[in-house]
Amino acid sequence: MSDASVRTTVELLTDPAAFLAAAEPVLAADPVVATVVASVTRRAVEAAERGEPWTGTGRPCWWALVREDGAVVSAAMRTAPLAPWPLFVLPMSEVAARALAGLLLEGGEEVRAANGALPATRVLCEVLAAGGGGEVRVHEQTRLFELRDLVAPRSPEGRLRAATSRDLDLLAGWFAAFHVDAAAQAGRTPEHDTVDVVDRAEVARRTEAGLLWVWEDAEGRVVHLTGHNAPAHGVLRIGPVYTPAPHRGHGYAAAAVPAVAARALDHGHRPCLFTDRANPVSNHVYTALGFEPVVDMANLLVEPDAGPTRGPTRGPTPGPAAGGDPTGATS
Repeated sequence: MSDASVRTTVELLTDPAAFLAAAEPVLAADPVVATVVASVTRRAVEAAERGEPWTGTGRPCWWALVREDGAVVSAAMRTAPLAPWPLFVLPMSEVAARALAGLLLEGGEEVRAANGALPATRVLCEVLAAGGGGEVRVHEQTRLFELRDLVAPRSPEGRLRAATSRDLDLLAGWFAAFHVDAAAQAGRTPEHDTVDVVDRAEVARRTEAGLLWVWEDAEGRVVHLTGHNAPAHGVLRIGPVYTPAPHRGHGYAAAAVPAVAARALDHGHRPCLFTDRANPVSNHVYTALGFEPVVDMANLLVEPDAGPTRGPTRGPTPGPAAGGDPTGATS
């Protein structure tokens, strides 16, 4: 139960640097759970320093500071590059989730999706739905894992190597196909998926920064991509994990992910990743490698109420989904 004597307030900021300055202690206190907010905000700051807008014209973009008695205790953000521009919500009290939802309703901001920690994300969406005459539907359930002790797998023939400029055309195409494939393989429609849409310039930046890795098979063909974000507070989040359809079923992801994770551990970083909870294959692969669950999250849709004839809500359909972030930024 929340303490009624605690004063909870929510402030929306549009300056990522100002948000990061205020929220840094909270993000650093639980860096695995906060990995998405920390890494995405840092990318937004870097984009601003390059003079590049983080979002296009007309897209909502803000960061929320949740305070209790004046001290920052949690955060949320709305930075996703794809409609319906879902929120991303860190763990927070029910009082805070209701306060954030109330602030958005008061401001007339339409929110049709939110992604993040449970139960805060569901509470927020239920308040938004009640205030806007809609209902909440589960689009995707995800789980955040952290690797502490790696269990070395058997690897297929081939090798992992850092992506280079000669891979740029191939990887730019893979990034473009990734969110469509991931949605289709999990039995979802892609229009509500929130994985990153990364343009060629961003692929080039990530390649130059050493954030993208490819698996070459025994014949020297590039058959798989595993990426990761730049570490934030010592946490390195792996994603996207993508094998094009013609190359699936050979264990490339099961070899590349632990190889990237091992490098992270060797450098003193804490590797983590997200999985689709409806996909038993990927969850089994990662738990067999030593990844341990940290927190359950969900991607929820706030849909207009269709009346009494509407059919039952449904969760995600199991499928061999590609791995990536449910955040709007697979970084």
